[in-house]
Amino acid sequence: MYKALQTLAGWLSHYTSYFIIGIAVLTYICPPLFTWVKGNTQTSILGFIMLTMGLTLTTHDMRVLASRPFDILIGTLAQFTLMPLIAYTLTVGLGQIIPIDKSIVVGIILVGCCPGGVSSNIMSFLCKGDVAFSVGMTTVSTLLAPVVTPLLVLFLAGEQVDVDAVGMFLNILIVTIIPVGIGFFCNMFWGKKSAFIKTQAVMPAFSVLGLACIVGGVVAAVHDQLLQEGFTFFLGVLAIVFCHNSLGYLLGYSVGRLFHFNKAKNRTISIEVGMQNAGLATVLASKFFLATCPLAVIPCAVSCAWHSISGTILASWFAHRDLKKV
Repeated sequence: MYKALQTLAGWLSHYTSYFIIGIAVLTYICPPLFTWVKGNTQTSILGFIMLTMGLTLTTHDMRVLASRPFDILIGTLAQFTLMPLIAYTLTVGLGQIIPIDKSIVVGIILVGCCPGGVSSNIMSFLCKGDVAFSVGMTTVSTLLAPVVTPLLVLFLAGEQVDVDAVGMFLNILIVTIIPVGIGFFCNMFWGKKSAFIKTQAVMPAFSVLGLACIVGGVVAAVHDQLLQEGFTFFLGVLAIVFCHNSLGYLLGYSVGRLFHFNKAKNRTISIEVGMQNAGLATVLASKFFLATCPLAVIPCAVSCAWHSISGTILASWFAHRDLKKV
């Protein structure tokens, strides 16, 4: 049984993007498969995903954070300035040329204001980036998210729709900080036990399954609206998500170059800035904007899938460049 779980974990980690896309397509064809993923169930699944992140954090990671405050500060500032501003500029700028539904504006801004994605640590490892730096950035941005994310959304999207900043703060606290904290303390107390190490090894499989459930639940919830809006609407959303994500990678890498980071750090900050915790954005959109901006969850769900795909592509491209130089 355990070997089967290990095999499943390895397969899902390697083919995360394809699996997420497959679930999204399958749900679009048969929406009832994931209609159960909503409300508290959806929140609980995201909390579990954040718990799996916490299980990977060690006291060594905390010491790394303490020993490299400048790197983490630069990375976190880039995370919470570049992505929100890119989201705002893209949606508002395009809105001057073509009409964009305010729900899409809110959804993209929400994605931009969320902390770094959990899978960014895996991508940094695959491209020989600075993994400790990656974990540090993800951890700090996640810890700051309960305060920073609601305030940024309120500031950038406040004119678009009323934002429940207090409710968002409490929700992020419950689904991110508490699970991450529990995972960290579990690792601190039981990290050397063989049973715990085996559990850690298969957690990525359940994490990917959880993300797939969230994406499936969102696709099921907006299925009828997507049919109504049409394929052109979906392509428009995908184009905005693509530009937002790609500019994040590019400008993140540029920040590293500006501060004379080495190659490994440049790759890491690029991935960390560009990849957002779109799963969190999806949950927040479903919980706080479904009534007033029902389409806001669509760019969040599209980002869930696309960030995994683009992160894998970028990490593979970085790794391929190293092979060419050998």
